[in-house]
Amino acid sequence: MKELTRNVYIKNGMLLTKSKYGSHYGERIFDGLREWVPWRSKLAAMFIKGYLIEFRGDERLLYLGAASGTTVSHLSDILDKGVIYAVEYSPKPFSKLLELAKDRDNIIPLLFDASKPWQYSGIVELVDFIYQDIAQKNQIEILRENIRFFLKSNCDFLIMVKARSIDSLEDPNVVFSKVKEDLSRDFKILSTGSLLPFHKDHIFIHGKKIE
Repeated sequence: MKELTRNVYIKNGMLLTKSKYGSHYGERIFDGLREWVPWRSKLAAMFIKGYLIEFRGDERLLYLGAASGTTVSHLSDILDKGVIYAVEYSPKPFSKLLELAKDRDNIIPLLFDASKPWQYSGIVELVDFIYQDIAQKNQIEILRENIRFFLKSNCDFLIMVKARSIDSLEDPNVVFSKVKEDLSRDFKILSTGSLLPFHKDHIFIHGKKIE
Protein backbone atom coordinates (compact mmCIF):
# COMPACT_ATOMS: atom_id res chain seq x y z
CA MET A 1 0.00 0.00 0.00
CA LYS A 2 1.33 3.44 -0.97
CA GLU A 3 0.38 6.82 0.50
CA LEU A 4 -0.33 9.26 -2.36
CA THR A 5 -1.02 12.36 -0.33
CA ARG A 6 -2.38 13.17 3.12
CA ASN A 7 -4.70 10.32 4.27
CA VAL A 8 -5.03 9.02 0.69
CA TYR A 9 -3.65 5.61 -0.24
CA ILE A 10 -3.62 3.23 -3.18
CA LYS A 11 -3.53 -0.55 -2.89
CA ASN A 12 -3.88 -2.99 -5.77
CA GLY A 13 -5.29 -0.20 -7.94
CA MET A 14 -7.89 0.77 -5.33
CA LEU A 15 -8.01 4.31 -3.96
CA LEU A 16 -8.61 4.60 -0.19
CA THR A 17 -8.91 7.31 2.44
CA LYS A 18 -7.91 6.86 6.06
CA SER A 19 -11.03 7.30 8.16
CA LYS A 20 -12.43 6.74 11.63
CA TYR A 21 -15.96 6.68 10.20
CA GLY A 22 -18.07 4.01 8.56
CA SER A 23 -19.47 3.72 5.04
CA HIS A 24 -21.45 6.66 3.64
CA TYR A 25 -22.56 5.52 0.17
CA GLY A 26 -22.03 1.77 0.21
CA GLU A 27 -18.25 1.85 -0.24
CA ARG A 28 -16.18 -0.94 1.29
CA ILE A 29 -14.20 -0.51 4.51
CA PHE A 30 -10.79 -2.13 5.10
CA ASP A 31 -9.21 -1.73 8.56
CA GLY A 32 -9.92 1.98 8.92
CA LEU A 33 -9.63 2.72 5.21
CA ARG A 34 -12.61 3.66 3.03
CA GLU A 35 -12.72 2.71 -0.63
CA TRP A 36 -12.91 5.85 -2.79
CA VAL A 37 -14.72 4.93 -5.98
CA PRO A 38 -13.59 6.98 -9.04
CA TRP A 39 -16.83 6.26 -10.91
CA ARG A 40 -18.68 7.97 -8.05
CA SER A 41 -16.29 10.85 -7.40
CA LYS A 42 -14.57 13.10 -9.93
CA LEU A 43 -11.89 14.02 -7.42
CA ALA A 44 -11.13 10.32 -6.94
CA ALA A 45 -10.93 9.93 -10.72
CA MET A 46 -8.44 12.79 -10.89
CA PHE A 47 -6.33 11.34 -8.07
CA ILE A 48 -6.26 7.82 -9.48
CA LYS A 49 -5.15 9.24 -12.84
CA GLY A 50 -2.12 10.69 -11.08
CA TYR A 51 -2.90 14.36 -10.49
CA LEU A 52 -2.81 15.03 -6.75
CA ILE A 53 -3.61 18.01 -4.56
CA GLU A 54 -1.29 18.38 -1.57
CA PHE A 55 -3.45 19.35 1.40
CA ARG A 56 -2.03 20.19 4.84
CA GLY A 57 -5.17 18.89 6.53
CA ASP A 58 -6.16 22.10 8.34
CA GLU A 59 -7.54 24.08 5.38
CA ARG A 60 -10.90 25.80 5.24
CA LEU A 61 -12.51 24.54 2.04
CA LEU A 62 -15.65 25.74 0.28
CA TYR A 63 -17.35 22.92 -1.64
CA LEU A 64 -19.88 24.07 -4.25
CA GLY A 65 -22.29 21.39 -5.45
CA ALA A 66 -21.90 19.02 -2.52
CA ALA A 67 -24.88 16.82 -3.51
CA SER A 68 -25.33 13.93 -1.06
CA GLY A 69 -21.75 14.17 0.18
CA THR A 70 -19.88 11.36 -1.58
CA THR A 71 -16.75 13.40 -2.33
CA VAL A 72 -17.32 15.62 0.71
CA SER A 73 -17.01 12.57 2.96
CA HIS A 74 -13.56 11.72 1.57
CA LEU A 75 -12.41 15.34 1.75
CA SER A 76 -13.54 15.24 5.37
CA ASP A 77 -11.14 12.32 5.89
CA ILE A 78 -8.31 14.27 4.24
CA LEU A 79 -8.99 17.62 5.95
CA ASP A 80 -9.31 16.02 9.37
CA LYS A 81 -8.08 19.18 11.10
CA GLY A 82 -9.91 21.59 8.78
CA VAL A 83 -13.42 22.76 7.92
CA ILE A 84 -15.56 22.09 4.86
CA TYR A 85 -18.41 24.46 3.97
CA ALA A 86 -20.61 22.20 1.83
CA VAL A 87 -23.12 24.11 -0.33
CA GLU A 88 -26.02 22.23 -1.94
CA TYR A 89 -29.29 23.63 -3.31
CA SER A 90 -31.45 20.52 -3.82
CA PRO A 91 -33.31 19.39 -0.67
CA LYS A 92 -33.23 15.64 -1.41
CA PRO A 93 -29.43 15.17 -1.62
CA PHE A 94 -29.01 17.79 1.10
CA SER A 95 -30.89 15.55 3.55
CA LYS A 96 -28.19 12.90 3.13
CA LEU A 97 -25.50 15.55 3.45
CA LEU A 98 -27.06 16.54 6.78
CA GLU A 99 -26.86 12.94 7.97
CA LEU A 100 -23.18 12.85 7.04
CA ALA A 101 -22.49 16.08 8.94
CA LYS A 102 -24.10 14.72 12.13
CA ASP A 103 -21.17 12.33 12.53
CA ARG A 104 -18.41 14.62 11.25
CA ASP A 105 -17.70 17.87 13.04
CA ASN A 106 -15.60 19.30 10.20
CA ILE A 107 -18.52 19.55 7.72
CA ILE A 108 -20.87 22.56 7.73
CA PRO A 109 -23.81 21.79 5.39
CA LEU A 110 -25.41 24.84 3.75
CA LEU A 111 -28.71 24.71 1.84
CA PHE A 112 -28.13 27.59 -0.58
CA ASP A 113 -27.91 28.39 -4.28
CA ALA A 114 -24.19 28.58 -5.10
CA SER A 115 -24.90 31.23 -7.75
CA LYS A 116 -25.89 33.61 -4.92
CA PRO A 117 -22.87 33.60 -2.59
CA TRP A 118 -23.98 36.78 -0.84
CA GLN A 119 -26.75 34.71 0.77
CA TYR A 120 -24.24 32.68 2.78
CA SER A 121 -21.47 35.27 3.08
CA GLY A 122 -22.40 35.78 6.73
CA ILE A 123 -21.64 32.12 7.46
CA VAL A 124 -18.65 31.22 5.30
CA GLU A 125 -15.31 32.72 6.30
CA LEU A 126 -12.45 33.34 3.89
CA VAL A 127 -11.23 29.97 2.65
CA ASP A 128 -7.96 28.37 1.56
CA PHE A 129 -9.48 26.30 -1.24
CA ILE A 130 -12.62 26.20 -3.41
CA TYR A 131 -13.82 22.95 -4.97
CA GLN A 132 -16.71 23.08 -7.45
CA ASP A 133 -18.72 20.34 -9.16
CA ILE A 134 -21.87 21.96 -10.54
CA ALA A 135 -23.47 20.81 -13.79
CA GLN A 136 -25.01 24.14 -14.84
CA LYS A 137 -24.61 26.37 -17.88
CA ASN A 138 -23.27 29.20 -15.72
CA GLN A 139 -20.81 27.06 -13.75
CA ILE A 140 -17.85 29.34 -14.57
CA GLU A 141 -19.73 32.45 -13.43
CA ILE A 142 -20.63 30.63 -10.20
CA LEU A 143 -16.97 29.85 -9.60
CA ARG A 144 -15.89 33.43 -10.30
CA GLU A 145 -18.42 34.90 -7.88
CA ASN A 146 -17.45 32.54 -5.07
CA ILE A 147 -13.76 33.20 -5.63
CA ARG A 148 -14.49 36.92 -5.39
CA PHE A 149 -16.39 36.51 -2.13
CA PHE A 150 -14.42 33.85 -0.30
CA LEU A 151 -11.04 32.73 -1.69
CA LYS A 152 -7.91 34.13 -0.06
CA SER A 153 -5.20 35.57 -2.28
CA ASN A 154 -2.60 33.08 -3.52
CA CYS A 155 -4.92 30.18 -2.76
CA ASP A 156 -6.20 27.47 -5.08
CA PHE A 157 -9.44 26.35 -6.68
CA LEU A 158 -10.41 23.15 -8.45
CA ILE A 159 -13.40 22.94 -10.79
CA MET A 160 -14.85 19.89 -12.49
CA VAL A 161 -16.09 21.26 -15.82
CA LYS A 162 -18.97 19.47 -17.55
CA ALA A 163 -18.99 20.54 -21.21
CA ARG A 164 -22.50 19.29 -22.03
CA SER A 165 -24.01 21.46 -19.31
CA ILE A 166 -22.40 24.58 -20.77
CA ASP A 167 -23.27 23.81 -24.40
CA SER A 168 -24.92 20.52 -25.35
CA LEU A 169 -24.33 21.04 -29.11
CA GLU A 170 -20.72 22.27 -29.22
CA ASP A 171 -17.74 19.92 -29.40
CA PRO A 172 -16.65 19.40 -25.75
CA ASN A 173 -13.02 20.19 -26.62
CA VAL A 174 -14.09 23.58 -27.98
CA VAL A 175 -16.03 24.25 -24.78
CA PHE A 176 -13.04 23.27 -22.66
CA SER A 177 -10.73 25.58 -24.65
CA LYS A 178 -13.09 28.52 -24.16
CA VAL A 179 -13.38 27.84 -20.43
CA LYS A 180 -9.61 27.61 -19.98
CA GLU A 181 -9.10 30.83 -21.97
CA ASP A 182 -11.76 32.57 -19.89
CA LEU A 183 -10.30 31.55 -16.53
CA SER A 184 -6.71 32.23 -17.60
CA ARG A 185 -7.54 35.93 -18.02
CA ASP A 186 -7.83 36.40 -14.26
CA PHE A 187 -6.27 33.34 -12.64
CA LYS A 188 -3.13 31.26 -12.92
CA ILE A 189 -4.00 27.85 -14.40
CA LEU A 190 -1.83 25.21 -12.72
CA SER A 191 -3.09 22.13 -14.53
CA THR A 192 -5.99 20.67 -16.51
CA GLY A 193 -6.86 17.14 -17.53
CA SER A 194 -9.51 14.72 -18.73
CA LEU A 195 -11.47 12.50 -16.33
CA LEU A 196 -11.87 9.68 -18.85
CA PRO A 197 -12.60 6.79 -18.61
CA PHE A 198 -14.48 7.53 -15.40
CA HIS A 199 -16.45 10.64 -16.39
CA LYS A 200 -17.22 11.49 -20.02
CA ASP A 201 -17.07 15.09 -21.33
CA HIS A 202 -15.47 16.36 -18.12
CA ILE A 203 -12.14 17.97 -17.33
CA PHE A 204 -10.64 19.32 -14.14
CA ILE A 205 -9.05 22.75 -13.95
CA HIS A 206 -6.73 23.48 -11.03
CA GLY A 207 -5.99 27.16 -10.66
CA LYS A 208 -4.77 29.85 -8.30
CA LYS A 209 -6.04 33.30 -7.35
CA ILE A 210 -3.12 35.71 -7.71
CA GLU A 211 -3.37 39.23 -6.31
